[in-house]
Amino acid sequence: MTTRTLASQALVVGGGQAGLATAYYLRRAGVEYVVLDDQDRPGGAWRHTWDSLRLFSPATFSSLPGWQMPPTGGYPDAEHVVDYLTQYEQRYTMPVRRGVKVIAVEAPGAGYRVTTSEGTWHADAVFNATGTWSRPFIPTHPGAATFSGEQLHSAQYRSWEPYTGRRVVVVGGGNSGAQIAADLSGQAEVTWCTTEPPRFLPDEVDGRELFRVASLRARGLGEGIGGLGDIVAVPPVRTARDAGLLHRVPMFERFTAEGVAWSDGTTRPVDAVIWCTGFRPQLSHLTPLGLHRDDGLPSTDGPVAANRPTLGFVGYGDWCGLASATLIGVGQWARQAVQRALR
Repeated sequence: MTTRTLASQALVVGGGQAGLATAYYLRRAGVEYVVLDDQDRPGGAWRHTWDSLRLFSPATFSSLPGWQMPPTGGYPDAEHVVDYLTQYEQRYTMPVRRGVKVIAVEAPGAGYRVTTSEGTWHADAVFNATGTWSRPFIPTHPGAATFSGEQLHSAQYRSWEPYTGRRVVVVGGGNSGAQIAADLSGQAEVTWCTTEPPRFLPDEVDGRELFRVASLRARGLGEGIGGLGDIVAVPPVRTARDAGLLHRVPMFERFTAEGVAWSDGTTRPVDAVIWCTGFRPQLSHLTPLGLHRDDGLPSTDGPVAANRPTLGFVGYGDWCGLASATLIGVGQWARQAVQRALR
């Protein structure tokens, strides 16, 4: 491992949509920077989604700052997003170094020392944009270790094809659970388990309205859209719902060796369980900083660390910026993080 001194002042950790939005504003501010990404190609988490995944909004409402996503018919799929992010990076000649894993960030004095798989860097500011996809969350559940079938997280799901004719339980009442249950419907014997009855948003509500409401909330206006529902009725979900293929049942109580069991004694044989139970921020590289935490997450003031404005957090969702985990929503928080650090 060699030691390199970063002359550009700023490091962005992560080359997905949040990292590119942050890089855009650093470039615009005239700051020299480098993006460190542990992936071998552009596209971030969009390269690893299931085949049928679609955005909640048309391309014109799914863009990063500076350059609009090229239009496509209907709601863009993941491949279209990957192509867009690849071209976006090229358009602004962003200095992205790929295959570089950030191991640790320390603050021994002024600025930061960043240890990576390719050497040690020094920077005055570090912007974390590592996302959550690489840290899927599966809750502990009684009997899980005794279950003889397959268990996987939605992060590992690709398509319905391996599950044709099989008995599959999908766990989770959010958008991922609904979309994967819809994807499997008609191909597998699907049991959709949720802790609460699923709440579908009105069919006319898509990502455009969600972003508008989130923007109002960020300014202290409005009450949000949560009262209307939790699941966006994208076309595949709407089709499966209207065809009567999305049947929700309460969450099972425990696993058995051959399947799952409910508290009333009902049992069901199962071949596979797909956990659509969310993700956690990937921030293990910040452990050496000993940051103060609230509910397990670093304390933040908007998109920067509390009392440390040169340490940014961009794209992790409502924790550090409403709608910041979306393509259209991340830009405002990237801009604010860069502005705060430059001050």
